[in-house]
Amino acid sequence: MRLRFVAASCACVSLAACGGWKSGQANSAQGNISQDSRPPATGRASAVTNAAATNGMATNAMVMLAVPLAKNQALHVMQVRHEGMETIGKNMKVLTRQVTGGSPDTGVVRASAAQIANLSRQASGWFPAGTGPNVGKTGAKPDIWQNPQDFSAKLHNFQLAAQAFNAAAASGDTNAIRAKFADLGGACKACHDKYRSEMHH
Repeated sequence: MRLRFVAASCACVSLAACGGWKSGQANSAQGNISQDSRPPATGRASAVTNAAATNGMATNAMVMLAVPLAKNQALHVMQVRHEGMETIGKNMKVLTRQVTGGSPDTGVVRASAAQIANLSRQASGWFPAGTGPNVGKTGAKPDIWQNPQDFSAKLHNFQLAAQAFNAAAASGDTNAIRAKFADLGGACKACHDKYRSEMHH
């Protein structure tokens, strides 16, 4: 269990570069949690991404198989995706420090878990056709749109893991938090290994 947890923690730390985007270093656990209860990506998401975010896995494949977006729309979605992934990465860094330390601050864990769970639902609308590396700078590989069913399944697994971790965080049970955090890290890694490329800034 300990080895599994450490491996998941390493995978989670890599989320800060999810999609190849930079994340600021966390100065404190609270410093990486938005003061606004609404994640940054939420306020700027288009109707397309918001609608997709509410419909789950079935929408994932549907959005990716749709007619590609116009370039200005695609760049907007890519920016929303960038901000969402960056926020997830920052919160994962906070959680890694909390969960791998001595006794986690359950308030901090709950806040980060809730934000990740919320953004995981929005992620259903982050990968429509026409938002790949041929349009702009992104760490999202073309394989995402070439293998929509597999990508959708992996995204769905991440969403389930994020919801389960959020429930564990809400319970305050440290053992459950650690176990579900390991599952979340595994779900992230499964997708990143296949569908994320490293970017150099």
